[in-house]
Amino acid sequence: MNKIPVYFMPGLAASTAIFERIKLPESEFEMFFLEWEIPNEKESLQEYAKRMTQKIVHENSVLIGVSFGGILVQEMAKFISTRKIIIISSVKSNLEFPKRMVLAKRTKAYKLLPVSLVQNIESLAKFSFGKKVNERLKLYEKFLSVRDRRYLDWAIEQVILWDRTDADPDVIHVHGDTDDVFPIKYIENCIVVSGGTHVMILNKYRWLNSNLPKIILGEKYV
Repeated sequence: MNKIPVYFMPGLAASTAIFERIKLPESEFEMFFLEWEIPNEKESLQEYAKRMTQKIVHENSVLIGVSFGGILVQEMAKFISTRKIIIISSVKSNLEFPKRMVLAKRTKAYKLLPVSLVQNIESLAKFSFGKKVNERLKLYEKFLSVRDRRYLDWAIEQVILWDRTDADPDVIHVHGDTDDVFPIKYIENCIVVSGGTHVMILNKYRWLNSNLPKIILGEKYV
């Protein structure tokens, strides 16, 4: 039996380490992991997406994207034939953005984001207090691997300025009901994961490992 190729795209600035707990049955699926590239000068999201499709070496693959990676795989699907597009902790159009992101676009406030903080996560640890904060910083240090200033400026702008207003009805959307980046109240037509946060790729991996194969194959999920 031919295995189904499944390509995973991490979230903004994240490394493929975020998928380390995701396991699909090896008898049916072959997993591939896409890394963020540094964008070219003045490269649009569509141009970037087209360039990223060169990394897809199988026909009719499944593309799974998390957060900004979910936005990217939807743009990639314009250029290649896919078996399925699955987005996790993401959005299907800019109509699902929370009000603060709409406001950021209107005021161009996103240009003021302190990207340098993401670039130097280690320095944040010096100013953090409490066990939980330090544990979260260790997570960030591990999973946020792309610190390039040009990439970060570009990525934040591409999210805020994403111009899609019509959701693709074929996109399968998996979303946590406690996501604080893209709150569930703005999201339509999704598979809701109870207790799922924006980083549920890490802490709801058991649900995902159990249900992603069924979702890919069009079977009933829990």
